[in-house]
Amino acid sequence: MSPVPGPSQLHHATTRVLSLAMIAIGVALVARTLAAGGGAVAIGVVLGLLFVAAGGARLYLQARRS
Repeated sequence: MSPVPGPSQLHHATTRVLSLAMIAIGVALVARTLAAGGGAVAIGVVLGLLFVAAGGARLYLQARRS
């Protein structure tokens, strides 16, 4: 195994990290919106759920490819 990861390994690791960051941001958006008294259709909840869905979809598609 080489000490420096190849471009493919770096791409997979970066995708995983950014996908998890998107999920964390989405959860934070939902939590912050609900804590501030926002309803189920508040923009923060909707955007948060979209972030979580996008991050989860990226992780799912990457797992299917590997």
